[in-house]
Amino acid sequence: MSNKSAGAFIVGLLMGSAVGTVVGLLIAPRKGRDTRQLLKKSADALPDLAEDVSTSVQLQADRLSESALRNWDGTLARLREAIAAGIEASGQERMELQQPNAEAEAISNPSVPDDKL
Repeated sequence: MSNKSAGAFIVGLLMGSAVGTVVGLLIAPRKGRDTRQLLKKSADALPDLAEDVSTSVQLQADRLSESALRNWDGTLARLREAIAAGIEASGQERMELQQPNAEAEAISNPSVPDDKL
């Protein structure tokens, strides 16, 4: 289960619990006064529940952010290695292409000193 779906599951579980509690209280065979008192207590507990959900979502977001940052750092490192390897390979190819041209020029123009090759 991914971090995103785990966070959504936790939020859904908490919200479902809250709705189930309210519905259960409304259907329960109690006096109206007792039910109202229980509903008041439940309503008083909602800010704490909201804070818990908020904290949980924040933790999940932090974990996801850290994971994305780690992945980005790894991708950036691999990209830098690939660029360095490409630069090195192009330099070697340039040297190989220039060497036959210098030899051909020396053969066609014998007045060029050997140290220019």
